[in-house]
Amino acid sequence: MSAVIVSGGKQYRVAPGDKVLVDRLAAELGSSVKLDRVLLVRDGSDVKVGAPLIEGMDVEAKVIGHSRGPRIETLRYKSKKRVRVHRGGRADYTALEILAVGGLTVPTGTESEEEAKPAKGKGRPKRKAKEEAEPVVAASAETEAEAEVVEEKPKRASRRSKQDKK
Repeated sequence: MSAVIVSGGKQYRVAPGDKVLVDRLAAELGSSVKLDRVLLVRDGSDVKVGAPLIEGMDVEAKVIGHSRGPRIETLRYKSKKRVRVHRGGRADYTALEILAVGGLTVPTGTESEEEAKPAKGKGRPKRKAKEEAEPVVAASAETEAEAEVVEEKPKRASRRSKQDKK
């Protein structure tokens, strides 16, 4: 069952178990809220449309948090006229979890573990840890002493040192 509700002048489509961000409501965290402005209710193929609202229908929700939206800035500017207007702000939101639509509550997870479907393995398997590589020994070295001696390449002179010599 789902419904279309009005909150803060905006319309939201909700169903039991959904989480919705609406404009700030004056409600405590964890409290229950009844939203009685319901425009439409759908239960399978049965649809009820209000004119404009459905009488006696309400949506029950629980307040799960209060937050603020992203910072929005507006700037109006007219060149050569000394007109600059800068405005901005952040919207306050309330997070709601929909508990019931018209008396129909959220289905509980009473399904036993045997009846639950196993999760599908997604993605590729994890890579195995790489083994530590053994140090490379020169093939032409006959003794260990010769293998340990590493020839260093001469360092390339930087441009700055060349300029200093001039």
